[in-house]
Amino acid sequence: MITLYEDWQANTVVVCATTLAVSLSVLVHYEGLALISNWLAKRRELHSRRKVLYSIFSVLALHVTEIWIFGITIWLTLQYPETGFIKGADPLHLLDAVYLSAVTFNTLGFGDLVPVGPIRFIAGTMSLTGFVLITWSASFTYLEMERYWRK
Repeated sequence: MITLYEDWQANTVVVCATTLAVSLSVLVHYEGLALISNWLAKRRELHSRRKVLYSIFSVLALHVTEIWIFGITIWLTLQYPETGFIKGADPLHLLDAVYLSAVTFNTLGFGDLVPVGPIRFIAGTMSLTGFVLITWSASFTYLEMERYWRK
C-alpha cells in the first residue's frame, strides 16, 4: 500500500507549485509596491493625507491578488489526486480553495477546511509568505504615512 507521501511525483508537483506561487506572489508584491510608491509620488493632491488612503486600498488589492494566486494554485494542484485533498470541501470548488487561501495567508486558519497529504506544504508555506508580505505592507504603509500624513 502506498501512502500519500511515498508518491514522489505528487510531492514534486506540490513543491514546484508552491515555489511558483511564492515566487509569483513576491514578484507581484514587489512590483506592486514600486508602482504604488511611484504613482503616489507623482500624484498631485490638495490633501496629501489622501495618498495614505490610496496606499491602503492599493496594498489590500495586492493581498487579494496574492490570495487568489495561492487559491488557484491549490485548486489546480488538487486536480492531481495524489497531491492530497481538502477535508471539509467535497468536492473542492475554486472559491473553497480561495477561501482556504485567505484564512491561511493571513494566518487566521479557522479549521473548517483542512489540507491533507502533500498539499499541506503549500498551506504551510502560504502562511509564512502571507505573514512576510503583510508585514512588508505594514512597513510600506508606515513609510507612506510618514511621508504624507503631516504635510
